[in-house]
Amino acid sequence: MAIRDYRGEAVTGATGSALDAFEQALAGFQSWRGDPARTIATAIEQAPGFVMAHVLHAYLLVCTREPASVRAAVPVYERALRLPATPRERLHLAAIAATLRDDYEGAQSILGELLAAYPRDVLALQVAHAFDYLGGDLAGLRGRVSRVLYAWSPRLPGYQSVLAMHAFALAECGEPERAEAVALEALALDSLNARAHHALAHVFEMTGRPADGLRWMGDHIDAWGGSTFVARHCWWHLALFHLQRGDIAAALSLYDQRIRTDTTPSLADLIDASALLWRLHLNNCDVGKRWSDLAADWAPRLADGFCTFSDLHAMMAFVGARDWRLAARLLSELGERQLMPSRHGGTTRLVGLPAGRALVAFGRGDFLATIDLLSHLSPVAHRLGGSHAQRDVIQLTLRAAVGCARASVAFQRLAA
Repeated sequence: MAIRDYRGEAVTGATGSALDAFEQALAGFQSWRGDPARTIATAIEQAPGFVMAHVLHAYLLVCTREPASVRAAVPVYERALRLPATPRERLHLAAIAATLRDDYEGAQSILGELLAAYPRDVLALQVAHAFDYLGGDLAGLRGRVSRVLYAWSPRLPGYQSVLAMHAFALAECGEPERAEAVALEALALDSLNARAHHALAHVFEMTGRPADGLRWMGDHIDAWGGSTFVARHCWWHLALFHLQRGDIAAALSLYDQRIRTDTTPSLADLIDASALLWRLHLNNCDVGKRWSDLAADWAPRLADGFCTFSDLHAMMAFVGARDWRLAARLLSELGERQLMPSRHGGTTRLVGLPAGRALVAFGRGDFLATIDLLSHLSPVAHRLGGSHAQRDVIQLTLRAAVGCARASVAFQRLAA
């Protein structure tokens, strides 16, 4: 008799103990907790022919903005491809193959096909949700989870994470009240689900409730601040709440004590650091040598040529540090990348290059050029990927440039 996963789908090459390890890794991946990479390695060691274990391993590597991590998925995919597999598992492999070709839209389409046939395939749902987020596909983010909810119930493992995904999608698509209710429903099932707490952080940010955000995240720090993937990013959200309340000292303290604490920061850590320092910069806060330290960590990634969202945050660091040499190098890289017939080439043409030029113009005090460049980006800013809270940096910079331009005109009139 075929072995089936905890949601009733047939899996190839598994053993009972390997399936338990797979489900443990999957649960960690869903709730952003623990070390699913190590757990899935145990499953593969116990059952080398376990296709879905290899699939999960590959997805752990490709659901990121790190180009080296995505490249590391190639041998994992190739090993899985040689194994016998069910039609469902073959669809997963096809989605991974499309991702490795840099065809994320193709992968999203395949995962949509898979979910139409297997609506309880929570791994397919999570990966599609991640790709929707990374690519700024708001329609996909909202519709994908909504279309499979009919097949889920609290008795199915992972239901609370499906609700957390739904809550985040609702928040991003302008329904914060519903998002809050769904996130709380998820937490009633699993109070330690870090992604549900993260969804609530977005709700509080989007609804202008920083005091509620600080209170909630502070009261539940044990749920999101321990061994979770999102702990440092949630500290970033707390820093934004402090900024919303005008407490720049508290935001800067979180930068020093919670966000920039790793000697080998990940790309996600660098993005959060740039995003927070830039917002502090827009609030006329002198952050000292923090900019130059951050720019030094970004410099080795300047030529990644993989993600426009990352490019923009690298440029923030270079401009903030007033390192015009690195800023010019990145603009040169972006000028070349915009000509590439690739996903990154397209987003560079559409958003990355004009946004990069705008940041440089802002840093050099050319506020009219900043306004001209950024005012055209609002309709396409979502193509950066990320969340509204993250992409809001474009509007914040535009607003600051308008304020600086008006102040400059007023000063000139007074001087005349």
